[in-house]
Order: sequence, then structure tokens, then C-alpha cells
Amino acid sequence: MERDQEFVEYVIKALVDNPEAVKTTRTIDERGVLITLDVDPKDMGMVIGREGATAKAIRTLLRVIGAKNNARVNLKINEPAGSEKKENSSQKSIEEVVNDIKV
Repeated sequence: MERDQEFVEYVIKALVDNPEAVKTTRTIDERGVLITLDVDPKDMGMVIGREGATAKAIRTLLRVIGAKNNARVNLKINEPAGSEKKENSSQKSIEEVVNDIKV
């Protein structure tokens, strides 16, 4: 296992509640190194972080590791099967806003 892949596994396993479910794969192509991450669906929030801050920080650190080794390293976080993206519940459609106006 390469150092960049080890780094991702170490950090993610420290963050999540189910470290045994963390799996990474490393592929190399013409665009650089791609590390693909799979975690337990319950741990997805911990990996992504508020507004993606945790994932962004991990990707930044991976770029530093890649720069040190003259490689471009990217992280792809696989969405667990059966999960649904949450929509921003505080946002209302125009129709809902118009209907809420009491004239």
C-alpha cells in the first residue's frame, strides 16, 4: 500500500465510528493518482463534514503529499448505495412562498 493511500485510511479510520468498514482503492492514470474511498453509510457525515469542510481538508493534505512525490493525488468519496442526497429544507420554492403570503 502506498503512503498516500495509507494516509487516507489512517485519517478516515480515526474519524469514523466503524473503522472496519473503511476501504480504499488506488488507481493511476494519465491524470494522476485517484484514491477511491468507501465508508459505512452512517459515517458519511463524519467524512464529509459540515458543508464539506472535512473532505476538503483531507483533499488539501493529499495534494501536499502528492506535490512532495511529484504526483497529482485526488480523492473520490463513493456515495453509499441506497443513500439519498438531502435537499436544503430551509429553502422554499416560489410557489410555497407565494402560498405562505396572506393577503
